[in-house]
Parts: sequence; C-alpha cells; structure tokens
Amino acid sequence: MVVELISVGTEILLGNIVNTNAAYLAEKCAALGLSCYHQSVVGDNEERLTEAVEVACKRADVVILSGGLGPTQDDLTKEVVAKVFHKDLFMDKHSKERIERYFKSKKAEMTENNWKQAMMPEGAIIIDNENGTAPGLIIEENGTHIILLPGPPNELIPMFENSIRDYLNHMEPGIIYSQIVKICGISESKVETIVADLMEEQSNPTLAPYAKMGEIHLRVTAKAENEKEAKKLVKPLVKELKVRFGESVYSTEENTTLEKAVVDLLLANKLTVATVESCTGGLLAARLINVPGVSEVFKSGHITYSNKAKRKILGIKKSTLDKNGAVSEIVAKEMAKGASLVSKADVTVSVTGIAGPDGGTQEKPVGLVYIGCNVCGKTTVQENHFSGTRAQIRENTVAAALILMRKCILEYYSQITFGDKSEII
Repeated sequence: MVVELISVGTEILLGNIVNTNAAYLAEKCAALGLSCYHQSVVGDNEERLTEAVEVACKRADVVILSGGLGPTQDDLTKEVVAKVFHKDLFMDKHSKERIERYFKSKKAEMTENNWKQAMMPEGAIIIDNENGTAPGLIIEENGTHIILLPGPPNELIPMFENSIRDYLNHMEPGIIYSQIVKICGISESKVETIVADLMEEQSNPTLAPYAKMGEIHLRVTAKAENEKEAKKLVKPLVKELKVRFGESVYSTEENTTLEKAVVDLLLANKLTVATVESCTGGLLAARLINVPGVSEVFKSGHITYSNKAKRKILGIKKSTLDKNGAVSEIVAKEMAKGASLVSKADVTVSVTGIAGPDGGTQEKPVGLVYIGCNVCGKTTVQENHFSGTRAQIRENTVAAALILMRKCILEYYSQITFGDKSEII
C-alpha cells in the first residue's frame, strides 16, 4: 500500500520549526511496510491545502496529514478535508467533554474558539488525544484512508503509537513484522556495497537502509499470515547481516540507542567511565547520562574548554600545548590519560577540536577533531574531519566518540583473550 504525508503549517514553510513529524511518520510507515513516494508541506491556505489533499488521494491509499487542528481561524486541515469529501461538521459531544475536562485539569481558562476542535466531519472515526485538546480522526472514503493528526510531536507521537499504528497494520490481511539491525563505524557507501546483492534479490522480506548520525540502520520487514511466520522470514536475513557486519552491529533492538549499547557494554564488563571535553562542551557526557542505570558506571565529566583548564584539571604541560596546540593528537592523548588519573575511571574519553565557524587555519581547518580513548591504561587517538555547521560538527563528534569507546573496549578484551600485549599507541 502507498502512503502520502502532508505536513500543514506556514511556520514549517518559513523554517520557524523543524519538520520532525514527517521524518517520524515516514520511518514508522516504512516499518509497517507502507511505500511512501511523496511528501509535501503546505501552509495555512485553504486553496493550496485543498489541492494537496485532492492530489494525494488520487495517488495514495493512505494520506496522513499532521497539523492544522488547532482552535484558531488559520487551522484549516479538518475543515478542508471535510469540504473535499462533501461532509458536514457536527459538534461531537464526547470530544467536547474531553476538551472541557482537559482545561479543568490544567486549571486554565478555555476560550470559545476551543469548541472548534470538537467539530467533526460526519462518519469520521475519532481518536482521543491524551496529551492535548485536538482529537485526531480517520475518514474512510472510496478506498482511501485519510488520517488527521495534531501537529505538536508530544501529541502526534503517542497518538500514532497508541492508535494509528494498529489501524494501519490491520488494513490488509496478514501481519507485517520488522526487525532493525543497527550498525556503527562503517560508512553508508560501504554498507551499501556489502548488502548490494541482498538489496537486488529482496522481495519478502525486504531490506531498507536508513542513515543516522554516525550510524546505519538496516530494517528487515516481512509480511505473512501471522507474526510467527513473519519472524521466520526475517530471522535468516538478520542472521546474514550479523555475519557480514560482525562487531559493527551494536544492536538489533528497536529502542537500543548507541549510547545505551555503550553503557550496557560498560556494565557488562564492570567498567567505570569519565569524559573530558573541549569543543563538545558536555554533549558526550549528556548522551551517556541520558541512559537509565548509567550512574552505576559514570564517574565524572569535565569540560576543559580553555588551555588553563587543561593544565589545571588534567595536568597537561604548558610546553605541550604551546608546541602542539590544543587541537592535536598528543593533547587528546594527554587529556584521556589525565582524566584517567583524576577520575580513577577504567575508561576515559577526550575530545578536542575546532567546531567553527571561526578558528580554523590551513593546517588545522574547521571540523578537525581529535578523540582519545583510554581503556585500562591503553590509549588510542582518532583524527576526524567533519563538515557542516558548528552544531553538526559537535553532534558528529559525539557520535564518533561513542563509536570509538565501543571499539576500544571490544579491542581491549579481544587482546586479553588472545594474549596480545601490544600497545595501541
């Protein structure tokens, strides 16, 4: 089946907000086996929104609209869809009562225009909003399924997860089941080369790659009469991917992030960790601390942004900084070692680089980042060259640091197992 996504809101067109809803819905629909060939963004304009809905309904089995369900005059989505399908709007008593209870629970004043959100097209399936006032709704007309969702992500995502996912999954006979294979430390182009033959041969199950920051996710999806049969179809392909990518596969669980995989590795080996950051300014520590249970392993995080802080906190010699500069391999190595001495942690990770937009030179351009990792006395340093905005460089650096941590821990225990006592650096 084909799905089309329409995001409604002038604020998206103007770039005032990032359209995360489209990315989320596209990924979730792909996981359900729906093919998405078109996405569009339409402002709060009746004529253009009408055209977008009419075109989408001609070429898709499912049309999902997000946004434009609010109480103000420029919230037009529901009204436009009702007009396209020649449906009158009526006051839904159930929705009206829920909206009233919502405002009372928040002890907030409710204005008259809020009742607009309780007006529903005749024959619509109404989806309660547990996190806001705008209900979602589904209209089934001439074989097309039109789904309207509220714009705020904290309302849209729970509504999709709790109601819409099952609705879409049961639209066709059979069950769609998917499993994710998450890979890190390998470029997108190399991943594509490794799975090229599998992509060419795919039918059921299918294999779909998704590029993330520092990661590649491969989603294996199968359709069968029941979940058991679908899992049987998925299992051999997942096994083959594990064989091909080896230790680069960090998880096959949907909810396991890269930072959680790293924390799980630390917990499994009873290792403690500390971070010392310059250009990332605490972002690495924040990613780790986002993981529940990290308090068992995380000892400390230091932001040594200035040279003075590097000398005072980590004990790096002034002569080393003067000779090599703060952004250098030797300083990244000394930062990781210094953090190890200060924190007494088993694993320490250091970051020093030039995030820009200023500060770069021909020898040391913006995007040059050194990441150091010390595991039980063995230290390795990785030189990186990132591009993009200051924020993108910092985020890429954090992803690379997590990947290096994981790699160094795995290598350390591999060397112990096989009796390799050689130094990494």
